[in-house]
Amino acid sequence: MTAAGPRPAPARALALLPGVLLAVAVLLLAQPLAAWLGERMPGARPGTSAVPSGTLAIVLGLVLRNLAPLPALFQAGIAWVLPKALRLGVVLVGLKLSLFDVARLGALGIPIVAIAIATGLLFVGWFNRRLDLPPRMGTLIAAGTSICGVTAILSTAPAIKAEQREVAYAVANVTVFGLLGMLLYPYLAPPLFATATQLGMFFGVAVHDTAQVVGGAMTCTQLVGDERILQAATVTKLTRNVFLAAVVPLLALQHLRASGSDPAGGVARVRWSQVMPMFVLGFLALAAVRTLGEWTLRDGKALGLFEAGTWHDLVHALADVAGGRYLLGVAMAAVGLGTSLASLRGLGLKPFVVGFSGALVVALVGFALVTALGGMVTL
Repeated sequence: MTAAGPRPAPARALALLPGVLLAVAVLLLAQPLAAWLGERMPGARPGTSAVPSGTLAIVLGLVLRNLAPLPALFQAGIAWVLPKALRLGVVLVGLKLSLFDVARLGALGIPIVAIAIATGLLFVGWFNRRLDLPPRMGTLIAAGTSICGVTAILSTAPAIKAEQREVAYAVANVTVFGLLGMLLYPYLAPPLFATATQLGMFFGVAVHDTAQVVGGAMTCTQLVGDERILQAATVTKLTRNVFLAAVVPLLALQHLRASGSDPAGGVARVRWSQVMPMFVLGFLALAAVRTLGEWTLRDGKALGLFEAGTWHDLVHALADVAGGRYLLGVAMAAVGLGTSLASLRGLGLKPFVVGFSGALVVALVGFALVTALGGMVTL
């Protein structure tokens, strides 16, 4: 009897379809629910939500996955859509980043961001080892805490071959502690800084996820009455996001050198493709397109093709809607649908101790740096 060959493409697509549709359905349910919850949070601004729909999609996916056994019919599609939607989503998010935004922080602002990121990465990695947690868990929490929240976790996960339960734990970390920062800092931080720019920079450095930074900065802007807070927070956070393209390859290299050995006991040779995934190159390429578009817009049309309004609508549709809201949202729904809570029980609360400590250290370092140097930064 001969072995069966590969499935024809139509048959494979039909096998994947139920799982893909389930992940999409979970996201579509999470979006209005996140908006409803966000509108009822302290300091909520009409038309915005401080509760990321992707994060809520993970929660709903976890509930559905663990409330009852998920039929095998859905498994293949869930496993397939997670890496595909994740990588394409990260690529499209690159369009949100213009190097002009980074340049606006100047010679002092960029080192503030870089030092805060480096401190978070080193501290979380060290503390994770002290608590004897899985190294990949610490890497994911460090990336999410130090750079750009959930996007950093989802970008780093495939580069270090993280398990779904590790991704779920790390996402829960940055969501919980980023949300706490978003809610508390608008009331605690204003008396601590001399200028609105410093206050905004602190939000951009200390709060994890972009939506949480914007939500907290909006609340603080309303309380203080100075739009420069939101402007400085946004520019600082986008600068943190740019570091994603450098940090993901470094974390992948660190992971490979720590885990890979040749038969003689030496460090395994690491290929360039292992530490610089194609989706990171795509992320950089679209960031370059965004930068070029902003540059050519000064002469009338972005890339010589698009009027200002059309260009900004296109960037929003691809980066914020298609990439951030839907593709990364579907990937996060798939993380929840693919994670068994039984597999999380063995780790207990230790990952949250790591996440809380990392968030606190990054906030303290950010406070010290912004206090010392931020007064000389103008936007």
